[in-house]
Amino acid sequence: MEAGAATAPGPSAPPRGAPPENILLDVRDLRTYFHLADGLVKAVDGVSFSIARGETLGVVGESGCGKSVTAMTIMRLLETPPAEVVSGEIWLNDQELLGIPETEMRTVRGNDVAMIFQEPMSSLNPVFSIGDQISEAVRVHLKLSKHDAWDKAIDSLQQVGINSPERRVKQYPHEMSGGMRQRVMIAMALSCNPKLIIADEPTTALDVTIQAQILELLRTVQQKTGAALMLITHDLGVVAEMVQDVMVMYAGRVVEQGTVEEVLLQPKHPYTEGLLASIPSKGRRGQRLNVIKGTVANPFNLPKGCNFAPRCPFRFEPCPDHDPRVDDPGGPPAACWLWKPAPGYSVAPRVEQGARTASGGEAQIP
Repeated sequence: MEAGAATAPGPSAPPRGAPPENILLDVRDLRTYFHLADGLVKAVDGVSFSIARGETLGVVGESGCGKSVTAMTIMRLLETPPAEVVSGEIWLNDQELLGIPETEMRTVRGNDVAMIFQEPMSSLNPVFSIGDQISEAVRVHLKLSKHDAWDKAIDSLQQVGINSPERRVKQYPHEMSGGMRQRVMIAMALSCNPKLIIADEPTTALDVTIQAQILELLRTVQQKTGAALMLITHDLGVVAEMVQDVMVMYAGRVVEQGTVEEVLLQPKHPYTEGLLASIPSKGRRGQRLNVIKGTVANPFNLPKGCNFAPRCPFRFEPCPDHDPRVDDPGGPPAACWLWKPAPGYSVAPRVEQGARTASGGEAQIP
């Protein structure tokens, strides 16, 4: 797998120290649980991936699969309790973020890593002007004077394509459109020149035209600054256009990961196949849309084995009882017993099918 592709050491992988020089973010066996009145929710359950400097990782999956909680854990923005980081390591450069005090983490946020939230109207303070909010972050992190921080806020708005930034910097969030507010969020994230940008579904609430503008803006900014980007989305069209590597999540776990070509053109996990098949296309106009049958697993009562087994059309004997996580960095990048030998099986069904097909025989996938 190419440098920057998501890699996954097993749940019991020993500590390895700081990541290689080319890796900016290295997340290892991260587990974030929520202790609620109704029970325990394993929102992030053994997630591992890495992002190389200047590269883009796309994180995809249905709502509730753990994408945003993973990002919030990296930023250490979850309220504890009820949240608890049970295990794992988060390395940014040569610094492990889970082990540093909160005062030091405040310095990391903004300077080294910044986040663009999903809904800017709920992230921007309605009683302060745009300039006040951007300049405050700049003064805290870059130690600039009030005048210089205000000039930096104007420059940041100009950088993200906002016209008349000298006038806009004095406006309040409610005076701007949704697309404009999202540009302000991007400007705020970029104001301190972070090495890593986490964008949590930055185009969800925007119309198609504005979506394209925001994505082009993110691409341009990344090219100019050299920052790495972690793009969280449920839109596979955005993934195909924006990222080099993809991580597919389901019910708190990684089910497939690899380069964008590997995952989108040759998907291995049935969940990924279902996501791709559900995309509307001109060739299927007038036909019933494909859907993934069933509902997302109950977070309070997850299956013992594969979380996707109750909805999977290819499930067979090992699936409900045995956990098929991605536990070998050199093995198949899919958490599925179709691709690696399950307990009691000497060969994986789809690997066996490929061998038989090559020899001219027929094979049936369970």
